[in-house]
Amino acid sequence: MSALQFLREKAGVLVAGVIGLSLFIFVISDFFGNGRGQRLKQKEYYKIGEIAGESVSYQDYESRLQNLYEIYKLSGRELDEATTEQVREQMWQQIVRESILDAQYIKLGIGVSTEELDELVFGNRPHAIVQQLFTDQTTGGFNKSFMVNFLKQTEVDEAAKKYWLFFEDEIVNERLNTKYNSFVSKGLYVTSKQADFDKALSGNTVDFSYIMKNYSLVSDSSVIISQSDIDSYFEKKKETFKRTAIRDIEYVTFDVVPSDEDIKQAEEWINKTKEEFSTAPDPVQFINLTADSRHIGFFYPIANVPEALKEFAKKEDLTSIYGPYMEDGSYKLARLLAAQDRPDSVHARHILLSTGNRTIEDTKKLADSLIQIIEKGTSKFDEVARNYSDDQGSAQIGGDLGWFTEGRMVVPFNNACFTSKKGEIKTAETTFGIHIIEIIEQSKNTRKYNLGYVDRKIIAGSATNQRIYSEASQFAGTNDTYEEFNKAVAEKNLNKRVANNITPQQKTLPGLENPRYLIMSLFNAEKDKIILDNSQQAVFEIGDKYVVAYCTKIQEDGYADVKDVESDIRFALLKDKKADVISEEFKKNGGEGKSLDAIAATMNLTVQEATQVNFRSFTVPGLGTEPALTAAASVAAQGVVTGPVKGTNGVFMLIVNSSAASQSEDLKALQNRLASTFQLRGNYEAYEALRKGANIVDKRYKFY
Repeated sequence: MSALQFLREKAGVLVAGVIGLSLFIFVISDFFGNGRGQRLKQKEYYKIGEIAGESVSYQDYESRLQNLYEIYKLSGRELDEATTEQVREQMWQQIVRESILDAQYIKLGIGVSTEELDELVFGNRPHAIVQQLFTDQTTGGFNKSFMVNFLKQTEVDEAAKKYWLFFEDEIVNERLNTKYNSFVSKGLYVTSKQADFDKALSGNTVDFSYIMKNYSLVSDSSVIISQSDIDSYFEKKKETFKRTAIRDIEYVTFDVVPSDEDIKQAEEWINKTKEEFSTAPDPVQFINLTADSRHIGFFYPIANVPEALKEFAKKEDLTSIYGPYMEDGSYKLARLLAAQDRPDSVHARHILLSTGNRTIEDTKKLADSLIQIIEKGTSKFDEVARNYSDDQGSAQIGGDLGWFTEGRMVVPFNNACFTSKKGEIKTAETTFGIHIIEIIEQSKNTRKYNLGYVDRKIIAGSATNQRIYSEASQFAGTNDTYEEFNKAVAEKNLNKRVANNITPQQKTLPGLENPRYLIMSLFNAEKDKIILDNSQQAVFEIGDKYVVAYCTKIQEDGYADVKDVESDIRFALLKDKKADVISEEFKKNGGEGKSLDAIAATMNLTVQEATQVNFRSFTVPGLGTEPALTAAASVAAQGVVTGPVKGTNGVFMLIVNSSAASQSEDLKALQNRLASTFQLRGNYEAYEALRKGANIVDKRYKFY
């Protein structure tokens, strides 16, 4: 087995789980052209982020991203859209962590020596990554000899060496992070005074009565809010009005649908093909060379045959053609290729011999040897499966696949199972390798049919595409402002779509398939202007549609303008000023010695009860979240009217009826518990604090 294949099998999943990567930085030449101004302009264009004042360039990010893509490919993982997005995010987070933490490591003198790394790999207690890579599947334990032999092989296998260095870097990064977290957490301490204070917070549980006057009972017109009030509030609460970049978009689509001429051409083709299909000596080959879809080759019982073809199949005429007929946007012809009595379902087990790390000839020889061992009774099938099968999902249960019907497995495997008899051992070659199959049990035979289809999908031809593109292009060329756009939409009775609050990283828009490029262009557009791509074209081809779009709102990263949040501020100020009005009313009607019931009667309010409340209570029964009321009640003197208290929904007056001490916790135990909590929080809150202070700007949306 090659070194690379070994690591693929051991670490395919592990690659996806690691957080960091520290490979190498690709050095790029200065291709920006002559002139400082041009270079600066290009540098700004290719700037995709900023971390702690340092720029991150597209070239640097993309170079490192390609290296990580290579690691994923070496691990045998498919880079589909979801995985690609995951890798991009993984690389960005790695760059952020490096930018933030590397400086901290240097400042604190944290490092990993060569001797320490050797101990983490070769020592008596190797790192968890090493243990996972070199676990013996037979014993479930770490096998050091596997590791030593593998590392020797990497000396002559460059791909495997690079793959190993990836994990070695991860071991170093994890060790540095562990040291840093330990440094931070061990520096946190809880004093006895802190513990005493925390104990006091939940020391008493109270039952109390209260009255509340809701803010809605004070009219808005009775409160005056000036512009200076709004400006002052904005300055005090400025951080709450921080905004991320968003855009609003409006667009129309010109759907590319087949014309009557396209439908006619497809119909003519299917009629012309019908005679050829009926006389084809090898109908499967004819289908695969002629039709839009390839022949699959499964046999199905009559219940699973399409309704329109059931009577046709029952005739078992292997020369007749059914059709043409229309189905799922295609013209189709059907021909019965075979009818057989086959089991309805099969119970089988298998041994998979992968061809990934051996030649097909060697794999076949191994399969023959294993079959001889099983047939001679030297070893049982399930024992051989556990020791040799590369299908780890079934190997541990003796290769048992359970019961399955036709169409569940790939065709060669399927046919081997459904054309064999109970107890037979067969082989089948698939893209996965060579399968040794044993038929354990079969259900009764039923009549099944293998139907072949020639299909021609009705699609828009080049002339139709060109016509619809010209229509979209003409619309864009004559309506390049928002006012003209809306006027044209009304005149042509087009269906305009609207999408608001689009974020830079968003990947979806209503009614569009994969509109990422349009969203990227949206963030380079001007307000109330037509959106252009990098080639200054206004028509976007998205799926089977041409799209013309307009940017209708721009909100950049940073603080909102006062005018944009004035309504929110006015609402908050109304509440504050109404609270002042109600508080004065309570004070006026309260007076020294006046009971809560008397105040309630004077102000036409109802006295209500709350029980089992302490400082840590999240809610007040019947009221919901009222933290100010909870805090006031937990510290109020028993039997004394307290207030007014400005709450979330109104202003309160209250009186504590009874107070009971909560179950006491030993002060030292509480101190230790709080210290443990703080230390655990320190592991992530220190990094989050550094991250927040780094003022991270992420503009990857410009390119991805």
